[in-house]
Amino acid sequence: MAVTASMIKELRERSGAGMSDCKNALIDANGDMEEAAKLLRERGIAKAVKKEGRIAAEGLIGTYNQDGVGVLVELNCESDFVSRGEKFHEILDNIVALVAKYNPADMDALNALTLENGTTVADYISEMRGIIGEKIAIRRFVRFESAGMIQVYVHGEGRLGAMINIDRALESEEDLALAYGVAQQLAAYEAPYLSPADVPAEALEEEKNVLRAQILAEGKPEAIAEKMLIGRINKYYEENCLLKQIYVKGDGKTSVEKAIGKKFTVTAMACYEVGKGIEKKKNDLANEVQEQIEKMKK
Repeated sequence: MAVTASMIKELRERSGAGMSDCKNALIDANGDMEEAAKLLRERGIAKAVKKEGRIAAEGLIGTYNQDGVGVLVELNCESDFVSRGEKFHEILDNIVALVAKYNPADMDALNALTLENGTTVADYISEMRGIIGEKIAIRRFVRFESAGMIQVYVHGEGRLGAMINIDRALESEEDLALAYGVAQQLAAYEAPYLSPADVPAEALEEEKNVLRAQILAEGKPEAIAEKMLIGRINKYYEENCLLKQIYVKGDGKTSVEKAIGKKFTVTAMACYEVGKGIEKKKNDLANEVQEQIEKMKK
């Protein structure tokens, strides 16, 4: 019996397996949908769909920094145990390489890219879920191209990654150390904005309203409040803008912006921390190991 595209689509929706796996199962089952679904279950591939609802808050940040191209990718899984495995590292490396090479516009574009064997990223991740036995998910990615240079800092064996784009190539050891220090600063004190100019007008206006209300609640006259507001907005910039933060490797008084001076300009930045913003399940190491043992028995 000939295997049609509609049959493959139906089996994919039913099982959650990748297109190539569905096609192969249908061919092996001579077009019998029930038999194909059974084959997928026996091969451990159809299990992937059941993992979609699980929380994947562990994982790693993958990085790339070559030939003026910089990449950060967050790949998530369910347990730290899996994130340390060779297979998980291989998956992350493959995704990072694709982002670096093809510069996908968004997650849909990334999922549509194909690996060397012709498998799409979406199908590849689905297949890997079945092999690893956990939910695997690409959470986010960012790619910079630089006419100057890119500095990347990774902390905690890949749990945290920071990247800055610099407008020129740096040659002196002092300047290179400073650029590395700025990347470290971003990782340690993640700022949502690079400079005050990057703060959205609506966000700034909302912050001003909050601060103004706080000052008036302290009993200050309105005329005084407006003057005090300037100082508190500057403090807001110091806390939320990388270039306005106090440079931690400096004298404790100098901002990142002043420490850099005219040596170079930071044109873009990105910082990813694994699982940040995801509600994590509470578990301990003993339970995690036990879960892995149970999975191995199946």
